[in-house]
Amino acid sequence: MRRRLLSVLLVALAVSACSGGSSPSVATAVASAASSPARAVELQVYAAASLTSALDKVKTAYEAANPGITLTISTDSSTALETKIEQGAPADVLLSADTANPQKLVDKGLASGSMTLFAGNKLTVIVPTGNPAGIAAPQDLARAGVKVIACTDGVPIQKYTALWLDKVKALPAYGADFPARYAANVVSREDNVSGIVTKVGLGEGDAGVVYVSDAKTSDKVATIDIPDAENVSASYGGVVVKASPNQSAAAAFLGWLAGPDGQAILATFGFLAPSR
Repeated sequence: MRRRLLSVLLVALAVSACSGGSSPSVATAVASAASSPARAVELQVYAAASLTSALDKVKTAYEAANPGITLTISTDSSTALETKIEQGAPADVLLSADTANPQKLVDKGLASGSMTLFAGNKLTVIVPTGNPAGIAAPQDLARAGVKVIACTDGVPIQKYTALWLDKVKALPAYGADFPARYAANVVSREDNVSGIVTKVGLGEGDAGVVYVSDAKTSDKVATIDIPDAENVSASYGGVVVKASPNQSAAAAFLGWLAGPDGQAILATFGFLAPSR
């Protein structure tokens, strides 16, 4: 478009010169077109709900460092976002709270290149500020009468929670029936991890399992640590969507997020460096 504009303006300038007249307005337009910056790019970034707060800061920093680039960020569960992209939603980048969903896009030929790991996370238990149910340890999530807020099956946080339940049932402090007793205490299943934080913060549940980074986003919840030996690591992966009209810009953003500048911002929100 810019090249065609220059060609048209140059022809107009030549015609003006041949006619013997001066046309400063045409010359000015040519100079202006030649010096105009590259076209503005709006990147549609689909991101896991657990990245919401961090990406607000990422957006500010990246746009400041890259004039002409605008990040439009949509957050939801990674599973829901991957499904939308499969159905043709106009995304440029998917930032997932797991590796399974971006790998689906790679395997189905809907991503450009391979997946990029850009963050890690751990699990923690959250309770309402004041901890009215007196939750003292992760084992208490299976105590009779405790109301647990969880997520729907298939959402990454629920997958990681299932891995944690399977891991700790072999420990004497929990017992083989811990997963069943925990499941019996679930009173609500949310669409994404942000829903767990919101409901627990409002006191609609006594506890929930979320990412460490999510616990930092609310002053209405307190945390009960899950010891490292009992914890489960979460890996976040991203891909450039093959249908994106902004391939270079999308790849540059994903590379920046996985690089030193992006990692520094993510770390302030409790994210860990990705496991390579």
